[in-house]
Amino acid sequence: MVDKTNIQGRIIKGVGGNYHVMTADGLFVCQARGLFRKEGISPLVGDIVEISVVDAVKAMGYLQKILPRVNQLVRPKVANVDQVVLVCAVVPPISFEVTDGFLINCEKQGVPAILCINKLELDESGGYMAVVKSYEMAKYRVFAVSAAKNIGLEELRQAMVGKTSILAGPSGVGKSSILNALYPQYSLAVGELSEKIQRGKHTTRHTSLLEVAADTFVVDSPGFTSFSIAHIEKEELQYCYPEFVPYLGECYYIDCIHITEHDCAVKAMVGIDIDEDRYERYTRYVTTGGKDR
Repeated sequence: MVDKTNIQGRIIKGVGGNYHVMTADGLFVCQARGLFRKEGISPLVGDIVEISVVDAVKAMGYLQKILPRVNQLVRPKVANVDQVVLVCAVVPPISFEVTDGFLINCEKQGVPAILCINKLELDESGGYMAVVKSYEMAKYRVFAVSAAKNIGLEELRQAMVGKTSILAGPSGVGKSSILNALYPQYSLAVGELSEKIQRGKHTTRHTSLLEVAADTFVVDSPGFTSFSIAHIEKEELQYCYPEFVPYLGECYYIDCIHITEHDCAVKAMVGIDIDEDRYERYTRYVTTGGKDR
């Protein structure tokens, strides 16, 4: 019997034109209406959608409507993310340039970010504290953890409760280790999703959305690659620095970009409320167009 009831759900995976939509009535495999293609609209993982159920027994349907998105990332392509958890590690050494690049892209795309420093057990000198100070001055929440030794994880877990988060960062920093330490059921959830969509053994070749706790989701993705800032105009870059924002519009020159101009409100706060090293990197990015990294 065909059931044409319209229900709401959220896309948790999209493969080969089939969209896997989790609803209160279970998981449905749906195809998009031709109207989406005609209007140049691509459904994304994370989209809240309205579907029409065409076969309740086989759990099949059609995507009828995409509800307005709060935001969307470019790489990976995912919508309605509450925050990016940017992971770096004391080993390999933290690259401030790469970290800045990730955070600048988050600001540009309007997605809140928090910073997680992993592998504290390998930092005998406590050098990570300089990173904490720099980015806390930049108005970011910073969590220092050890997935291997279970240090600092509860605070990070609380920051992810009730949110849809995506872990980003270079390879080798321990993103999967953190997820498995935070949510021991994470690997099981990945396996269950693979079984439900009958794609065989899970590999992170496609972006998917996993509910790891009540109302708490993690984007499982092959990678978050938005760290180049060469596409951002130098005049726009200042708006991607949260620590600059309170002082923008207070400079003598309306078009001030805070490098050589006099009576600059931003420059006046360097070393006081703005980290000197981060400001110096900003000046390099502006003068080189972000192409020197």
